[in-house]
Amino acid sequence: MARGKSYIPELRLETLTRFMQQYNSPVDSTLSNMFSTTQSPSSSIKWQSQRGGRGMTPFVPPGSPAPLTSPFGIASHSAEAAYWKEKMYFDEEFLNNMRQEGTEAGYLSSKARLSREMAGIKNRAVRRKEWMFAKMLFAGSFSYAAEGGVKNSVDYGLPDENSVTLATDYLWSTGSKADILGDMIGAKRVLKDGCGGKVELAVCTSAVLEYIARDPAILTLLQKSTFGNGDLFSGNKNSVVGVNPNILANLLDIPTLLVYDEMYEVRSWLTAVVTLNDTVAISVDDVTDWEVGGEMRFHNNLTGTYEDVTIESIEPEVGTVTVDTVTTASYRAGRDYVSMTRRFIPDDQFSMFCPTVEGMPVAEYMQAPFGLGRTWGLQTDTKENWDPDGIFIRVQDKGLPVLYNRDAIYTLTVA
Repeated sequence: MARGKSYIPELRLETLTRFMQQYNSPVDSTLSNMFSTTQSPSSSIKWQSQRGGRGMTPFVPPGSPAPLTSPFGIASHSAEAAYWKEKMYFDEEFLNNMRQEGTEAGYLSSKARLSREMAGIKNRAVRRKEWMFAKMLFAGSFSYAAEGGVKNSVDYGLPDENSVTLATDYLWSTGSKADILGDMIGAKRVLKDGCGGKVELAVCTSAVLEYIARDPAILTLLQKSTFGNGDLFSGNKNSVVGVNPNILANLLDIPTLLVYDEMYEVRSWLTAVVTLNDTVAISVDDVTDWEVGGEMRFHNNLTGTYEDVTIESIEPEVGTVTVDTVTTASYRAGRDYVSMTRRFIPDDQFSMFCPTVEGMPVAEYMQAPFGLGRTWGLQTDTKENWDPDGIFIRVQDKGLPVLYNRDAIYTLTVA
């Protein structure tokens, strides 16, 4: 590496940055793309949220001072911006192949690998931002790593009356008294009465869409002689259950019914041995993103085999994830790992949104500055390693979604 990375055009910082900017990620970023982005002057994000709206200026006698006013239900929030980054190492052999000119096989395969790995690392960063928006909109809070090994939490203060879990008899999936249309009409009324905004968007997964499409009351309304053209099951590219959500949106008088099935994966290395038929408290290197109810998959890196168990509880203080049953095989610390694949939106929730209230957006994403160069947004940089010879390529970002109208979201747990 006597000539250094500057001799390799593909590894120049301006080339990597241009690649990251021009690369169109296939990751579905629907949730984060719903809102605008602004720059925060510091990593300490501060904002105010409110409930309600539609205020009216009072009458006052001429010549008297104007009374003070303020938004209803105002609340002040502050949180340190979340920071996420990763780096990838490319060794001497790979870099030497990058130096070869012409169309040699090694040179071409190295360029292809660089392109593939850079795409992958950007996709992972984009998913983290999407994950934060999903947690804000559907859970109302989330936790993340902070300086000094502690965990920060941000709570958006969603009203209890805007997050409803249906009783067993009224569940859309199995309830004998399910009233899907009534639940939706009630949700729209709560949003209208609360913030005065118009419901422009409803979001659910294909699993929930199927409950809606098979509801007898909705099917009756959607019969050809009653409503529409009878094309509920004509299919749609956004649905995996063969149901056209646009027809349901039209029936419900909601401009958009978004079917969102995007998923993310969590991986952690085992830090203690897992003994077959014995261990239920699983020690991992990071418990941050694991969730109760998720399926933990154990991977044997030597044989390629795996098995699944359900997560019962999480103990972040000791770095363990407790599962509901013992494994049928043993797994080695440092060699084997565990994973969990989850949807950004839970398979049992149906949510409605008012994207604006009194003409103003209800949320946005605030970028925070980071690094010695004080930069904002997704950044790429490199660092040369002397012994052994190699290059680190790093991707990093920092920011936080903020919510200005706490009562512009309504979520039903329906299954």
